[in-house]
Amino acid sequence: MILLSAQNISKTYMERKVLSDVSFFLNSGDKVGIIGINGTGKSTLLKILAGAEEPDNGNIIRTNGIRVSYLPQIPEFGEHGSVLEQVLLHLPADLRAAKEYEARSVLDRLGITDKERDISSLSGGEKRRAGIAAALIQPSDVLLLDEPTNHIDNETAQMLEDLLMKYRGAIVMVTHDRYFLNKICSRIAEIDRGRLYVCEGKYSDYLMQRAQREADAEAAERKNRTLYRRELEWISRGARARGTKSKDRIERFEELKNREIPVAAEKVQLQSVSSRLGRKTIEIENITKSIDGKLLISDFSCLISRNARIGIVGRNGEGKSTFLKMLTGMLTPDSGTITIGDTVNIGYFSQECESMDPGMKAIEYIRETADIIRTPDGTVTASQMLERFLFTPELQWNRIEKLSGGERKRLYLLKILMTAPNILLLDEPTNDLDITTLTILEDYLENFSGAVIAVSHDRYFLDKMAEEIFEFRNGKVTRFNGNYTDYAEKAAELNADEVPKIKKKAEKKERTSSGKTRLKFSFKEQREFATIEDDIALLEQQIADTEKEIAANSSDYVKLQELSDRKEQLEAELEEKMERWVYLNDLSERIERGEMV
Repeated sequence: MILLSAQNISKTYMERKVLSDVSFFLNSGDKVGIIGINGTGKSTLLKILAGAEEPDNGNIIRTNGIRVSYLPQIPEFGEHGSVLEQVLLHLPADLRAAKEYEARSVLDRLGITDKERDISSLSGGEKRRAGIAAALIQPSDVLLLDEPTNHIDNETAQMLEDLLMKYRGAIVMVTHDRYFLNKICSRIAEIDRGRLYVCEGKYSDYLMQRAQREADAEAAERKNRTLYRRELEWISRGARARGTKSKDRIERFEELKNREIPVAAEKVQLQSVSSRLGRKTIEIENITKSIDGKLLISDFSCLISRNARIGIVGRNGEGKSTFLKMLTGMLTPDSGTITIGDTVNIGYFSQECESMDPGMKAIEYIRETADIIRTPDGTVTASQMLERFLFTPELQWNRIEKLSGGERKRLYLLKILMTAPNILLLDEPTNDLDITTLTILEDYLENFSGAVIAVSHDRYFLDKMAEEIFEFRNGKVTRFNGNYTDYAEKAAELNADEVPKIKKKAEKKERTSSGKTRLKFSFKEQREFATIEDDIALLEQQIADTEKEIAANSSDYVKLQELSDRKEQLEAELEEKMERWVYLNDLSERIERGEMV
């Protein structure tokens, strides 16, 4: 059954057409993800579907009696009042008492335990979670969510994912969270240059269908160019419209001449630009930091390597942003030291984004930093860099006040990269950035010749970027090798160890009624067997990387000796791991056969 439909919707903002004759329908049970480059009209379409805005042209048709719940990017709360009161605020008065238990339960699941706190005291992430709770408890057949994972931590994102998987109504959400899109959505709607392209299936299906759509458009354009050249030659020979066939051919030529040429898919082209980084980077020694009486970091030490790829995770308020601010010098530790190398040039992407003069033009904002920058491909002007960031020549001369939130973030990111940093500190870089920008940013970071430390809740981004994860929890920083998926698996195992055990520690042998014992893994062996192949793969990769470094430093004898010693140590660890793998694999096969001893 169709719950709501948008028919021939158009919308223009400040002479900029964001939606052009767009049609969209939503059936019961649909889970739709809306994607597209920032500024293309995703939030606008959601507002129109919610009834928060009216289209310039077209109609919205809702089935009689359907109920719509809408979460905007900035949740609408009063200035004061308890969290619980504000979450229940938009419910009909006769429903509030009945919904209070559900509201408390959802808030608990989203990590807000103190429901009596004044709403004004909540952080941005906490207000986001309260807004999600308010949207979820509304009696609704359709749930409209605008960037639901922005400003929330990884654990909350996982909880929200679980809640939405169980939601029985239809969902339409604007999001850049690619794991969300792939796990929850059954349909992807892309807005591109005012038009809407709908793909049945998950995000991975959309990627394949979009590639095919672009290939078909390119093939059709090649055919049209060939036809146009042939018809142009005929026209150039002085054709006369004497007969019906000639008239038809001239009309066909005019159609080909005035055809709409498909625009190549826009891409953010980030050149990897950085200044030289010496041996000494950032040394962190025994730092401790508390804010408002809460211990955030306790006695933490770390040496940031020159090519580090570190992802930082943890719940909101655990000190992740504080840590980055200490690295920049904006904050100082209560004790301990942070030493910055002489050649270090830090580029800091703040979660809050710096204050921008709304009357300033985009190109003027970039020229404040640099008008010309050197890239591996040569010298590039500020205007050219803006074009690579999807700022058309016309858009470059727009005032900042006319840009969308995502476009401002993209502009801010460009300004930071124009400083040619050699250590990048990124605080929630994925908030408000579209998938196209995120994808190319990930490619940029892969080739960036410096260190990257990123606080992020975006699991997909951390899986692509990170080689080590720092988890901030209860004043302690724990380090994990690998990306986010590796961290999640290992963290789950560690948390399982912390749960009080009712039974005695599992033993390798289990007694049977016959008095014999059945062979069995111990708990420790079970965990080791589950991860040992990944450990071996990591060691093999580290050895291969070390061999490349040896080849690249053949004339530096001091460095060569260090690398040779490191390779020897890694090979010894690998040999030990291989022997252990043989033993555990053999034990596993014997257990599967049900051997007894």
